[in-house]
Formats: sequence, structure tokens, C-alpha cells
Amino acid sequence: MTNTTPVDTKNPSITGLHLDPAAETEKIVAAIRKQLRVELKKRGLVLGLSGGVDSSVCAALAARAVGAKNVHALFMPEADSDPESLSLGDLVAKTFGINSEIEDISSTLRAMKCYERRDACIQRLVPEYGKDWKSKIVISNSVQGQGYNIFFLVVEDPDGNQKRLRMPTDVYLGIVAATNMKQRTRKQLEYYHADRLNFAVLGTPNRLEYDQGFFVKNGDGAADIKPIAHLYKTQVYQLARYLDVPEEICSRPPTTDTFSLQQSQEEFYFSLPYKEMDICLFGLNNGVSVDQVAAEAGLTTEQVENAWTGIQSKRKGTAYLHKGPCLVTTIDGFS
Repeated sequence: MTNTTPVDTKNPSITGLHLDPAAETEKIVAAIRKQLRVELKKRGLVLGLSGGVDSSVCAALAARAVGAKNVHALFMPEADSDPESLSLGDLVAKTFGINSEIEDISSTLRAMKCYERRDACIQRLVPEYGKDWKSKIVISNSVQGQGYNIFFLVVEDPDGNQKRLRMPTDVYLGIVAATNMKQRTRKQLEYYHADRLNFAVLGTPNRLEYDQGFFVKNGDGAADIKPIAHLYKTQVYQLARYLDVPEEICSRPPTTDTFSLQQSQEEFYFSLPYKEMDICLFGLNNGVSVDQVAAEAGLTTEQVENAWTGIQSKRKGTAYLHKGPCLVTTIDGFS
């Protein structure tokens, strides 16, 4: 479905990342209309607006596809959310004339002991961690050296002093399990509103996230339509400019907006900024030489090879996220 510049298989290059945004928009809009009306038989679309470029582009595409009155956006902040995310999400809804409402999920997360469970894991390493402290998870940059990721916990006390500690696996898994409640709670609300309106849920992952498993199963990974999952992040930004997504969003660095400390996506998952990661992924997918990818990305060939190893490792480790439930035997009538 993607309408990138064709890749010359005899001399492939990174120019394939450049879009014809008008043609791509028309293809996506036509696909959304067909999927919604013919396959899903729903009236409109629900999506969560985070203030990021992916959800903003999806909102703009949805409004073009089915009309703004048939799109319902949700803002779902919680105790750790950046307040800017809410204001930017509201800006997007107003820009495209989309109906919207706020569903603050903080009290739900407290009732499920999301924050309490997370803090208990952190306190195994930092016993004094408590109210007014902040935290995030970061990874070592495998592209720069050892070829594998090590997860670290960063905590900040109320005076602004930070510590960085290597986490044992059970602490890491416990923190991630608790924070994944945030994505699953948001998705539950999206489907509530979709059910009451007879709408479908629009998912917002880009290709980098979809390919590398950067989503929560039955959380932000759940959706009825994923209109930009074939687009690299740099292509999403190209589409954002064409669709007149507000400049405040186009110029905002991508973040996870999951932890109380500010955190970039490469700190948490990708090891490289999205532009370089896109080039590495595109090069791997299209048989571009390691030397050319390195030149385009401004990396060494060793760094590119490490990035490719990381991509393959993430694909293998997160393949289960794309799978449905396992059955004992095939059930007639279902593929």
C-alpha cells in the first residue's frame, strides 16, 4: 500500500523513504473508507490523541476519510503524563474539527495499584524511593558497542539528584508489567466509546514501532484499523506536513510519555534517533549495502551492522505480540 519512491533493485538507495504525500494520503483514505464501511461495517472511528505526530496524522487521515463528525478522539492523561500532551492533543482535535473528551485514567490506575506495584519494584533497588521522586527506564546503546541491550533504572529525588542503576531482570519485568497497565486501560476506554457509538478503533503505530514490537499487546497494539503501520517514522512526518498538522507537534521530539521522567524513544527502546533507525531498517528491508546505509545515516558500518542485529533480535523477541491466541486445532469457518 505504501507509495514510496520505487527502490531500484539493481542499485537500491534510501531515496525510497521519500513519499508522494498527496498520493499516499488518497490511498490511505480510500483504504480506511473501504475497511470501515465494507469489512467492519462501522459508522466512524475512535482514537486516542497523545499529542504526538503518529496519532495526529491518524486523526487528520480519519477526518478526511469519514468526516470530522464521525471521528471521536480521547485524551487519556494519568499521573505521570506530560501536561503538554493534553494541550497538544486538544490543538489537533480543534485543528481538524474532531469531537473529543478527556478520560483521566489516574484513579483507575491507582485502583489497580499500578503506581504502587511499580514503586515496590523500584524500592528493591532504591529503598527511599517515594512521593515526589521520578523515574524512567533507559537502555545502553547497543549500536555503539557491546551489541546487546542492558536496561537501567534512572531515579530522581525531590532535589533533582539522579541515580542510574542496572536492573535485575525481575525488577525490569515488574516495572514494565505495571506501566503496561496504562496502555491497556486506555485501550479499554477506546473500545468502550467505540462500542457505544458503533465505531471502530483506529490504531496509531508507525512501521518502526510495528516492525520492532514497540507496543503493548492488548494495549496500544490493539485496533481495528492501523492506517500508518506501513509508513516509516520519517514518512509520517512528511505526511504530517502535507496534512497541516500543527507545527508544535511536527517539531516535538518523539517521547514515550509513560514514565515520570522525560524519556525519548531511543532511550527506552530503539538505541538510535528515529531518522537513523528508519534508514537502517529501510536499508535492511530493501537490500541497501551496509556502506551506503552508513553514509546516509552518518554511522560507521559497524554501527549499522549492530543496528541490523538489534532489529532482527527485536523481531524475533516480539513476534508473539503480533499473534492471536493459540488454538489446539483449526476451527471451521475461521482463518
